[in-house]
Amino acid sequence: MTEPLSTPTIDVHAHLLLPEVEEAVAGHPGLAEARNLDALRNGPAALAVNGPMVGERMPRLMDVAVRLAAMAAAGVDMQVVSPSPGHYHYWAEHQLAERVCRLANEGTAAHCAKAPDRLHGLGLIPLQHPDLAVALLDHALGQGLRGVEISSHAPGPGGTREVELSDPRLAAFWARAEETGALVFLHPFGCTLDERLDQWYLSNTVGQPTENAVALSHLIFSGLLDRHPGLKLIAAHGGGYLPTHIGRSDHAWRTRPDTRGCAREPSSYLKQLYFDSLVHDPHVLRELVRTVGADRVLLGSDFPFDMGTDDPLGALRAAGLPDTDFDAVRGGNTTALLNLA
Repeated sequence: MTEPLSTPTIDVHAHLLLPEVEEAVAGHPGLAEARNLDALRNGPAALAVNGPMVGERMPRLMDVAVRLAAMAAAGVDMQVVSPSPGHYHYWAEHQLAERVCRLANEGTAAHCAKAPDRLHGLGLIPLQHPDLAVALLDHALGQGLRGVEISSHAPGPGGTREVELSDPRLAAFWARAEETGALVFLHPFGCTLDERLDQWYLSNTVGQPTENAVALSHLIFSGLLDRHPGLKLIAAHGGGYLPTHIGRSDHAWRTRPDTRGCAREPSSYLKQLYFDSLVHDPHVLRELVRTVGADRVLLGSDFPFDMGTDDPLGALRAAGLPDTDFDAVRGGNTTALLNLA
């Protein structure tokens, strides 16, 4: 297959580690509580694997030269780099949460500035403090970043109800993201099914696709995408279970009046969203492209973690897409999304 040289190959799902963020939260009681919850959700076997796995990947997560060499080996020209989701720290109180996000935004921008023609960055907002979200989105954009990364939900501030993506407290954030054209990368971290998933790494293999499906359903069924049709939201992991099971959502919308928070069948909103290609199955990737459209799928690898792929182009080729669709996913869609032309 011939790949046009005029279009770069762009990976939208790549991470970095920021020691300054972890230094800022060290010693806070909330950190110990959060780690205890993480241990409960993952189980001891997963934690025993995670530490060495991340340790082995530290150079790729922190050293720009090592990152660029790995990109070259994979045939990737550019990455959209976001902080490791472990940096969310949604447990943090107001002042600390603001500091965490400012450090993450500044650290990501500094990392990408070492290879500005190859790396584009995303920052963080404190989803648990909606009143800070707009200012910290603006801070991220002011650092030259392309937008922000968020999880699927967060604990509510001060013991209030959990912050779902449909929460009215986030209305100003979504309006500002649409107004500025900021990218919003939905990448779940943790699953509220808790210890039901504490064996066999179900916390990740089942938990993350579940969280994606729930979060996207909140965006769709609440009517948020009716109110903000110009949002540029990218769902990691192919959007989880939702795109390939959207027929059940459509059936509910047609059948039950209590589901009519949105104006149209839920499946129609998938064409307003973007999805990365990281689904680990060529048949599922073809179905994702069929369901949402080839113009809505972006190359993603989850660099450099073990639940990603070291060969995103190979995974894309395995789907056997038509050449035009292959090239769109490989980089054409993201080139347009980032206004690189």
